[in-house]
Amino acid sequence: MNTSYVIGVDYGTDSVRSVIIDAHTGEEKTASIFYYPRWKAGLFCNASLNQFRQHPLDYIEGLETTIKDCLQKSGPETAKNIKAISIDTTGSTPVAVDESGTPLSLLPAFKDNPNAMFVLWKDHTATKEAEEINEHAKKVTPDYLQFVGGIYSSEWYWAKLLHIFREDKAVHFAAHSFVEHCDWIPFLLTGGKKESQLKRSVCAAGHKALWSLDFWGLPPSDFFKEIDWRLDKMVGDRWWTRAFTADCPAGNLCNEWADKLGLSTDVVIGVGAFDAHMGAVGGQIEPYYLSKVMGTSTCDMLVAPTGEVKDILVKGICGQVDGSIIPGMIGMEAGQSAFGDVYAWFKKLISWPLDHLVSDEKIKNEISDKLVASLSNEAAKLAIDEKDELAIDWLNGRRTPDANQLLKGAIINLDLATDAPRFFKALVEATCFGAKAIVDRFNDQGISVKGLIGLGGVAKKSPYIMQTMADVMNMPIRIHKSEQTCAAGAAMFAATAAGIYSKVEDAMQAMGQGFDTTYHPDKTKTEIYTKRYGRYKKLGTFIEGSE
Repeated sequence: MNTSYVIGVDYGTDSVRSVIIDAHTGEEKTASIFYYPRWKAGLFCNASLNQFRQHPLDYIEGLETTIKDCLQKSGPETAKNIKAISIDTTGSTPVAVDESGTPLSLLPAFKDNPNAMFVLWKDHTATKEAEEINEHAKKVTPDYLQFVGGIYSSEWYWAKLLHIFREDKAVHFAAHSFVEHCDWIPFLLTGGKKESQLKRSVCAAGHKALWSLDFWGLPPSDFFKEIDWRLDKMVGDRWWTRAFTADCPAGNLCNEWADKLGLSTDVVIGVGAFDAHMGAVGGQIEPYYLSKVMGTSTCDMLVAPTGEVKDILVKGICGQVDGSIIPGMIGMEAGQSAFGDVYAWFKKLISWPLDHLVSDEKIKNEISDKLVASLSNEAAKLAIDEKDELAIDWLNGRRTPDANQLLKGAIINLDLATDAPRFFKALVEATCFGAKAIVDRFNDQGISVKGLIGLGGVAKKSPYIMQTMADVMNMPIRIHKSEQTCAAGAAMFAATAAGIYSKVEDAMQAMGQGFDTTYHPDKTKTEIYTKRYGRYKKLGTFIEGSE
């Protein structure tokens, strides 16, 4: 009997990774990674404006390159037995498209226009528009923000759409709709020719675009038109009422892409979803366990049976949507706007002399590669005192609890004894305190967090940070074995969409790789961290009040 294989494609912030996985054992056969060349060159971005855009060609080239590389390395027999492909992406990362569903930046007139490109999740140019949506929502009934924590974020679909329309008349005139990255790639692979045929994912629609079955889809068109007349063109026959869970097929691989990749048109293409949501599945999420995908930012996912939590609305999180993670369960999302990015910022800060005064590239690279590990080792040796240096982790604003992308980071208690390891220790503690604030919000609102699951690069590579997390949370954190839980989760959904499994829980059970490390809280530190966390909250309240 031939083995069945599936492909999981994981679009991250800097790169896309594809993996071929045995649909019966979960064993990874091959993997390939592609770094976006235009993004790497800093094109179409302006960090001073919080503008971060990505060209669809980076996505298309990465998709073709990584899948073909995986197939070449695994051989022709594997290609014959590929049953399905599913993808995950960052989000909310939407793009303006024409009526055919083509991103405007793929048209000659818009090829170098950042406003015609995908607006990356971390783009915060739409803070004004998010504020207007929030103010308008307070004036109408019902509360259309009730399923997104009561606060609409500048990182999300409608705020970004409105900002682009206001800033660029040409894009506003040419746009037929806005489409999330996770919805557009399956549309591309299935050969979609009309935007109206595109299958929107319940994950993106529910968490970022205010879609809910309680509203029979999106809020009524008047809700948006009263915010700004420019949204008027998004209503009428362009209004989408249906959304699909990730276990559903989006269609089959079209002839064009079958020829490009050397695959059969029998290959099923699954409905897409966001990376953290599929990553939670790849990391074998359990009900009431907070699954923390820790990378540049964090996305914290929690699932609970619909019947147990259907009447609970958690304020200040990034949404709770039926079926957004596991069909048949309420999926809840929270997260921090900066996590690994905080450490990367500090590394860049202290590397200034290295970057500007050292000419030997080999020496530069050797030192740079050791910096965070060395800082972690030294920080781990430091004693903890209630009045140590104390930081706030809002260097890229605050996502949860209570989104506010205008907030800034801070640090206090500096003195002449403060060195780089002490500064780094304060930043690590701050990111862990920010994580604790999320757990506290769930617990306070009636969703009891039973435990923690750590996923992603930081979880796998940073024992000091994970031990600090366990100590601050006073809760064990299990680290999943898989290096690529997002791609693995996409593969599990691909296997389900192809009918190999009847539900994604069965795919998780068969294909999951289990856990390899558990960090337990150090009881000699938890009491001190409890006091320091209290100071963190007071400092955060002061910082927010002074904005």
